[in-house]
Amino acid sequence: MAGSHMHFFCNRPTLFTCRRFESVKADVQLGFRVLLVILRFKCFYLVKLIVSLLKGCLQQLLLLLFVKSCTEFPWGIVKFTPDLKFLSDFPEERIHCYRVLDESGQPISNNFVQIDKDVAVKMYKDMVTFQTMDTIFYEAQRQGRISFYVTANGEEAINIASAAALRMDDFVFPQYREAGVLLWRGFALQEFANQCFGNKGDNGKGRQMPAHYGSNKHNYLTVASTVATQIPHAVGAAYSLKMDGRDACTITYFGDGGTSTGDFHAALNFAAVMEAPVILFCRNNGWAISTPVSDQFRSDGIVVRGQAYGVRSIRVDGNDALAVFSAVHVARKMAISESRPVLIEALTYRAGHHSTSDDSSKYRPIEEIEWWRAAQDPITRFRKWLEGEGWWTTQSEIELRDHARQEVLHAIQVAEKVDKPAIREIFTDVYDVPPANLRDQEKSLQEAIERHPQDYPHFPL
Repeated sequence: MAGSHMHFFCNRPTLFTCRRFESVKADVQLGFRVLLVILRFKCFYLVKLIVSLLKGCLQQLLLLLFVKSCTEFPWGIVKFTPDLKFLSDFPEERIHCYRVLDESGQPISNNFVQIDKDVAVKMYKDMVTFQTMDTIFYEAQRQGRISFYVTANGEEAINIASAAALRMDDFVFPQYREAGVLLWRGFALQEFANQCFGNKGDNGKGRQMPAHYGSNKHNYLTVASTVATQIPHAVGAAYSLKMDGRDACTITYFGDGGTSTGDFHAALNFAAVMEAPVILFCRNNGWAISTPVSDQFRSDGIVVRGQAYGVRSIRVDGNDALAVFSAVHVARKMAISESRPVLIEALTYRAGHHSTSDDSSKYRPIEEIEWWRAAQDPITRFRKWLEGEGWWTTQSEIELRDHARQEVLHAIQVAEKVDKPAIREIFTDVYDVPPANLRDQEKSLQEAIERHPQDYPHFPL
């Protein structure tokens, strides 16, 4: 009998559950009130009442008095043990990585979200276009035509496949390597070029670094170089969507280096406690600029950190477009229908330099980079699957790559000829009425340009 009571007690859900917007009182108080009634009236009929209550709160109270193998703390019921045993610093086996396609593009199972032909072909076209845009814009920076650029070589599947699994009502909080998400949402190549050249067609009016895109129309928050600051923003926005009853979620992207910041940990805890519908997408590409993951943490990657904070988590093959699509598709449903955060760790490799300001050959072998580019290329893997489905041909490949290259080159040629924003735009869009010190700065800058017009040939007042 005691054993059955113990089983019931130790496996019973905690009474200290989160009930927002109402007072929370421990149900165990009811047990004390019943005992007081017994002492006061000693009524026979109350015995029957006690028996029924023993199935609930009073049973818990009596067991707490006589059995010490479990205790209900404010965060839940905890079993006791006589074993002096510390948790292992590392699991016996690493968390498995969800995969659909092997390196040859062959499905290893049917356990994935099915994609129709139109969506799959568009995904592939956008992956190739994204890769082409990165290659040409990188070359443009090396030619001195733009000042900076950051590529996503080797991470095209992460960008396009995750974007394809979302809806336009979902808000994107990017890092700086997710231009493909914006491409999928309809941001034109000309708009990308305008931003990188900082001309009048740039949504940011030339105020941001190149490759720091943003678009209200596409629910894509403007990129910031500060590491991981977008993560708590995404969590807060997700909580707002929940409060408004919206059928949408937020998604935020960050690298393995971003998980070494305080913002990451604060955001995960906030998301878990407030049950915010947010997808936390980590691109674990092995490097935080020149810092390898081995110098960042000793845990089994990032996925275990989600579990530590009470966040449902999964590890996926970031070079497998079908795996990424399936994981984000299911995560989105969970986030919205169950009102919960979901952490996705995508294992991949940064096959390019961190940015045009970096030379990764100084801290990692060239042979390693080339191997990943050749053997683990996500675009090649997805193309092989498309070919196996009969949805893609060699002729289609030739036409696509030629068209993408011509489109990107044309966008650059046009963007170079467009005028820069007026100097006065530096001082707009912050204050409704600019303060005196800002007006003084604007006047001082205008006077400097008038005195030295040869130094500012392309910047109209």
